[in-house]
Amino acid sequence: MGVRIRQADGRDRGQVVEILEAAFHDDPVSSWVFPDEEHRRAVHGKFLGVFADIALSEGRVDLLEDGTAAALWLSVPAGAPEEEDETPALMRRTADPDNERAELVGRMTGAVHPHDRAHAYLLMIGVRPERQGEGLGRVLIDGVLERCDREGLPAYLEASSERSRGLYERIGFTCLGRAVELPDGPSMWPMWREPQVGG
Repeated sequence: MGVRIRQADGRDRGQVVEILEAAFHDDPVSSWVFPDEEHRRAVHGKFLGVFADIALSEGRVDLLEDGTAAALWLSVPAGAPEEEDETPALMRRTADPDNERAELVGRMTGAVHPHDRAHAYLLMIGVRPERQGEGLGRVLIDGVLERCDREGLPAYLEASSERSRGLYERIGFTCLGRAVELPDGPSMWPMWREPQVGG
């Protein structure tokens, strides 16, 4: 496809957040967390910035060099976390302290996140709206999934729309149990991909 991928660092934070904000502005989950569009425009970047900070400090962020797409990955070890995940509370505190949905979405997805096996976690992937449908997200994902296959490592994500769920199913992800049903809101689908041998 002729696109180049590089690993982002702290200097790229602003660009990564900008990509995610554009990609997820009209996403069903973001629209549920921040129903008022003007308010969403004001706080959404702060909310997504928490994800970017975590991936930049604890995982990896793959960035298309032309600034059209970014993928945020974390390596999750086997075994239940020893401490409660404070990320959902941080998301709410950072972006929108009076909005319980800004915390609830993270609490609900965290409750179903599997911990019995180590895996690569696709925390978030975003493609600028004007470039969606061109396969750029697939380019970003493929390199990590190829490494997962070589290393025998599963991968996990939560799909936030029917469209993204279908895309992930086509590259080997399957739904894990029941969808996460946000109160009076959309569904999210926990999805798992076993490493593929000889694919």
